[in-house]
Amino acid sequence: MNETTNAAASAVHTAAGGIYLGWAPFTIQLGNLIVIVSMIALFVLAIFVPFPRGKAPMPRRSAETTARTPVHAEIPDEEVYTWTGRTRAWLLRVLPPRKLLPQTQPSYVASWIYVFGMGSLAALGYVILSGVVLALNGPAWYHLSPLGLFINSTHLWGVELFFMFMVVHLWGKFWMASWRGGRALTWITGVIAFAVSLVTAFTGYLVQTNFDSQWIAFQAKDALNAVGVGAWFHVADLGQMLMWHIVLLPLAVGVIVVLHVLLVRVHGVVPPLDAGDPAEPAEQAEPAEAAEAAEPAEPVPGSEVPEFPAPATAQHAAQPSRPEIVEVHDEHAHQA
Repeated sequence: MNETTNAAASAVHTAAGGIYLGWAPFTIQLGNLIVIVSMIALFVLAIFVPFPRGKAPMPRRSAETTARTPVHAEIPDEEVYTWTGRTRAWLLRVLPPRKLLPQTQPSYVASWIYVFGMGSLAALGYVILSGVVLALNGPAWYHLSPLGLFINSTHLWGVELFFMFMVVHLWGKFWMASWRGGRALTWITGVIAFAVSLVTAFTGYLVQTNFDSQWIAFQAKDALNAVGVGAWFHVADLGQMLMWHIVLLPLAVGVIVVLHVLLVRVHGVVPPLDAGDPAEPAEQAEPAEAAEAAEPAEPVPGSEVPEFPAPATAQHAAQPSRPEIVEVHDEHAHQA
């Protein structure tokens, strides 16, 4: 039983030696292949599996309740003459509280393809939490202690889930053209977050403090020296890589992810291609189309309404009134 369990664990263990598959010059570890196949399967299922319907929508609030609840907190009538006041006014204008923390979403969000963004955030949260525990206890704890081994393994698989959800999220948003409606910066920050996360994961492999990390470091050293960055990004220096992995790169990922989420709140969730985008202005009709729309439709035979002459009083009332000319005789001029 133990031999079967150990064989299964080594087959899917992505951080240690396991089963490798090779086709000519291409070689891949079985655990990594399982992760890649799982990402593709999740993407296909997210497109075709129907999303479960939740509870009935909440009833509309009355006009009195809506009047009592302000749409967003506004700055009171005061003179804004400092940079803090201007910054506060700008933040409330761009990101009011109701937009920052909405309680409703458009109907098209009820789809599995919209779930993986939040899944990536949840996995990132656990990766950061477990990484803090590993950093506080040190390598001896997570290499020898049973609890440390468990936290170290869940940290690894949290990273695997983070990248799995993020790749599916990027695939879905790419085929949805999520840069529409002024969302180009939202798409760019998402791609940058993915790129910085790759470097963070690479430094994580380098700080495992085992044979695998040494092998990866010295294999990557020559490539980094060849491009001229090995002097300040020294992959064989454990202390430097540890600082990159637990301080600088996580801070960069966190800042970019927070900016990405704020941009999503500002511009809203991108709709599918076949749905209208409320963030985009409606297209104006061409002049020819507008003229055709303005022309009255041809009457149906038998539906004409006969026209009757208007009453005389109405005709007189419709005519503009003319001023009466009154002759004034000057008696003195007549005597002269």
